Amino acid sequence: MLILAFSDYLPQARRLAIRLGLPLAEVEMHHFPDGESFIALPPALPAHVLFCRSLNQPNDKLIELLLCARTARELGAKRLTLVAPYLCYMRQDFANRPGVAVSQRHIGRLMADLFDAVITVDPHLHRIDRLQQAIPLDHAISLNATAAIADFLKQQFDTALLLGPDSESRQWVATLAGMTGFAFQVAEKVRLGDTQVSLTLPEADYRHQPVVIVDDMASTGRTLAKAAELLKAKGAGEIHAVVTHALFCGDSERVIREAGIQALWSTDSIDHATSCIRLDGLLADAVTAMLNGNEKG
Repeated sequence: MLILAFSDYLPQARRLAIRLGLPLAEVEMHHFPDGESFIALPPALPAHVLFCRSLNQPNDKLIELLLCARTARELGAKRLTLVAPYLCYMRQDFANRPGVAVSQRHIGRLMADLFDAVITVDPHLHRIDRLQQAIPLDHAISLNATAAIADFLKQQFDTALLLGPDSESRQWVATLAGMTGFAFQVAEKVRLGDTQVSLTLPEADYRHQPVVIVDDMASTGRTLAKAAELLKAKGAGEIHAVVTHALFCGDSERVIREAGIQALWSTDSIDHATSCIRLDGLLADAVTAMLNGNEKG
């Protein structure tokens, strides 16, 4: 096996390679002035190649993965695995009006056409139960970052109150609470637009312990910011936030911090200044389980 990595995810790919005891090579890339991508792979490839790249800012990356996968096949690779800790285009999972592209279905089909296996972490799934429903592969593997996040939070606090921002987060936050022994609450959210949300906090005493808002991703940051504003109004004195995927689009990080969140943490699924929770152990275990035929989707 060989891990092929990209410059935008190279430190994480190197840690994964060390965990697995595998060689690593970097994909050679160049962007022409008109935006097209030049791609070059090592000319000699083993039978199984593992590509490691997170798919935030996905449009260029998807074209580059297509070029990489097709070229790897031409060079003799028989099995291709994609490790994409952040998986793009999962939110649009139904046509809410005629003519809307169901991007989850189409990008999932593209992934299945290019790769024999896809491994990701906490994908943005709402109306489906298993990643295989979006990516029609036997080896479409969805991992959960809760254990890594729980270990991190236990190092930060003796006790804390965990707050999930919406009903979709309940199961995840409850699992995290069980792993840490911390209490939890779940807010109610109504999304009014790309940068507007309405949030209602449950009745609870938020004053006498740290509160940690937990979510699968931070994109515009408005959900975290609104939760922090409401917590401050309830008398919370110590507010933090932890997310799996640190997308942080536009002014989101500034908005989050100005809302009163003191510490902001994320996993290294996306390379960011807040990325302090490493996933290489989780990913390495999943690759090993897949190779041994013991993976769980």
